[in-house]
Amino acid sequence: MRQIFPNMDESEDSAIDMTPMLDVVFIMLIFFIVTASFVKESGIEVNRPDAQTATKQDRANILIAIDANGEIWINRRRIEVDQVRANIERLHAENPQGSVVIQADQDANVKKLVAVMDASRQAGVYNVSIAAQEP
Repeated sequence: MRQIFPNMDESEDSAIDMTPMLDVVFIMLIFFIVTASFVKESGIEVNRPDAQTATKQDRANILIAIDANGEIWINRRRIEVDQVRANIERLHAENPQGSVVIQADQDANVKKLVAVMDASRQAGVYNVSIAAQEP
């Protein structure tokens, strides 16, 4: 060993500094967390009606569910009809490019569905869709 490295003592240990590698790993972790898109759910499972012309919508940020009993759910919270507009305004302010998708049960009251659609438009969101299931 002395012939290859004449200035090196036998007692010195060579070590690799891991700090730059750890910095890169943490930066990559932060990048993936920030750029990840998380799936949002309305909070309940509904039996959507079948539609022959159903298409998949990619940018559905505000999901509203109406169950068979006529209960309205947003972000796993049950809300009343008069609270729908305020909730949509708040969620739309967080993401102005988002749209509203109403997941109404096939046995849901049409009056509730129309009230939710009307509240969405009053909140300033005109891109409103009704979720259906492909047959």
